[in-house]
Amino acid sequence: MEHTRVEIANGVILSNDFPLVIIAGPCVIESEQHCIELASKLKKIISDLRFPFIFKASFDKANRSSVDSFRGPGLQKGLKILAKVKEKLNIPILTDIHEPVQAQEVAKVADMLQIPAFLSRQTDLIKAASQTQKPINIKKGQFLAPEDMRHVIKKAETFGNKKISLTERGSSFGYHNLVVDFRGIEIMKSFSYPVIFDATHSVQLPSGKENSSGGQSEFIYPLSRAAAAVGVAALFLETHDNPSQALSDGPNSLDLETLAMMLKEIKKIDEAVK
Repeated sequence: MEHTRVEIANGVILSNDFPLVIIAGPCVIESEQHCIELASKLKKIISDLRFPFIFKASFDKANRSSVDSFRGPGLQKGLKILAKVKEKLNIPILTDIHEPVQAQEVAKVADMLQIPAFLSRQTDLIKAASQTQKPINIKKGQFLAPEDMRHVIKKAETFGNKKISLTERGSSFGYHNLVVDFRGIEIMKSFSYPVIFDATHSVQLPSGKENSSGGQSEFIYPLSRAAAAVGVAALFLETHDNPSQALSDGPNSLDLETLAMMLKEIKKIDEAVK
């Protein structure tokens, strides 16, 4: 099978036959200090285990369950914070965009743009992201079959970008629940582009707490092991130094101690598979 290699920055390469990359960080930027401190801790944990690392955080969570939920610092302030993280720690940055008008501005800071799952069929958003010529990570919508991602890929390619990765993050299974069908990872790998497994959003319980989403973080570890055994380009992990106090997606975030323990085992699996 052909494996497309997508270069991000700082020598980080995404490919289904390359060593596993870890994409980790908080769901949303909570403050400049917290973002820099957490990124620093993550860099040490992940680099000590010799994984390539991409830091992720959102400047705006535009699809929160409730209008009262914390969304983040916004575009301008958020990009300034991400730029400081990048400068201080010399690590690649991934962040998502929600509107086409954001793409060019975000591309000045981020090394990789992300299309959220809810927006994975938005042609104008994919067009705008593609035209930046930055690598783009497109999350498979909870409502899409894995084979449907061929059409999403074609959109990005049509607008001149082949630096694409696809992310599995679970499929809707009734109300307030997601399930991961690991056949989908193999199906998406057949398109040759790197496939990422989002282990933390896959255990989310959408709108499961009335005004916010719940989660089952105890299943992050086994699902991550399974994805590593199947063979993926990267693991996407929402992480927080205190998940119970996180301003977004705390119930499905990993604490740092569990992250370190888990990655030691994941490393063994990834090396055995690849």
